[in-house]
Amino acid sequence: MVEVTENRSDTFEIGGELTVPRLGFGAMRLTGEDIIGRPDDEEAARALVRRAVELGVDFVDTADSYGPGVSERIVGDALYSGETTDSGEALATEEVVVASKAGLLRNRDGDWIPHGDPDFIRNQVLCSLDRLGVESIDLYQFHRPDPDTPFEDSVHAFAELKDEGLVEHVGLSNVSVEQLDEARDVVDVATVQNRYNVGNREHEDVLEACEESGIGFVPWYPMGAGDLDEKQSVLEEVADGHDATPQQVALAWLLDHSPVTLPIPGTSSVQHLEENVAASALELSDEELKRLDE
Repeated sequence: MVEVTENRSDTFEIGGELTVPRLGFGAMRLTGEDIIGRPDDEEAARALVRRAVELGVDFVDTADSYGPGVSERIVGDALYSGETTDSGEALATEEVVVASKAGLLRNRDGDWIPHGDPDFIRNQVLCSLDRLGVESIDLYQFHRPDPDTPFEDSVHAFAELKDEGLVEHVGLSNVSVEQLDEARDVVDVATVQNRYNVGNREHEDVLEACEESGIGFVPWYPMGAGDLDEKQSVLEEVADGHDATPQQVALAWLLDHSPVTLPIPGTSSVQHLEENVAASALELSDEELKRLDE
């Protein structure tokens, strides 16, 4: 198994000022089945967040639609309620950057429904602030463009939240290069979160645009769930050579592929969390990277 590096030097400055190790934690799985309702063991979910921080993770990504509201509440309780580590020491959360999102509704069937109405976004940030237990959210992201609301109107709502100090930085999710450019005419964009991994590079052009402008690129599904196909065998072969898992290799590839990528693998398992964090210490050779790139 790859050993965890305690002091990772590979960092990124979100918005030019929030410095984080580039491998974060996605908090979507801190909920019930199908990302609906509460988890079976809420204390275990809070402990998972605390364990991530203990391992050096300083970037936690959640959303109002995870639960809905459940993930944000658990993250807030874990980070800001004054709880201690298993050894009884105070948990150091001052440097943890918490990102959340608004712009998706969940119905009783669990569907994800875009809703970018500015009034809805303004209401949701107040809910997010309450659940997280903070006065300002480090990074607030527009979860998905809404075909029934002008994109610019939605982005303006996020810009206003930033102007009012309710959020520190604004991010986008599931956008094209054209939408990124349109949003940047309205507000400084700190991050873009799109589906991207070693087996799915549909948004390579968005990643390149982020590289050119120093914008953080947060790949969701970073370990390639459902996307790997022919890459699976290569991942397994490379993993065997490092006594690692294919998932660790997929994360290491993302970290090597671009200096602006900020993978946020999510899990409800402490074991998988520790394996994910360990991937930041995995060094792939030029030949291995070439095989994965092809």
